[in-house]
Amino acid sequence: MTRFTPEELEAARDRLVPDVVADGLRVLFCGINPGLMTAATGHHFARPGNRFWPVLHLSGFTPRLLKPSEQRELLSYGLGITNVVARASARADELSAEEYREGGRLLAEKVARLGPRWLAVVGVTAYRAAFDDKKAVVGPQERTIGDSRVWVLPNPSGLR
Repeated sequence: MTRFTPEELEAARDRLVPDVVADGLRVLFCGINPGLMTAATGHHFARPGNRFWPVLHLSGFTPRLLKPSEQRELLSYGLGITNVVARASARADELSAEEYREGGRLLAEKVARLGPRWLAVVGVTAYRAAFDDKKAVVGPQERTIGDSRVWVLPNPSGLR
């Protein structure tokens, strides 16, 4: 894995990372927002210690452990990745309530357009803020977006 200096990571702040999406996915995974390592590499969930890729494999979604740089392979398994908020930051607590709400609105539009069977939001706090659902817990939600069901997962980031 490429090592970045603190200055290189800071230069990735506010960058956008392209979604990995297609129409009719089985599951569209939705992160909170890209971290600086993700923005620096252009690969989702790229920070060492993030549990997304290992958990994806151990849960049976992929036949082998993928590296972040192999993210486009997800499409062949009917999986994709997007984020609630598009801009990169060092931590999710740097995002404003307005960014979460606008992100939720844009995410709902994206899901309605792409039509995945499931939207899996990784991070209950982000889900609550994006969809103004203060009582949401991890697991399946009552909410649907078009024909897409919604599931909230724990945040895999590993940051404390």
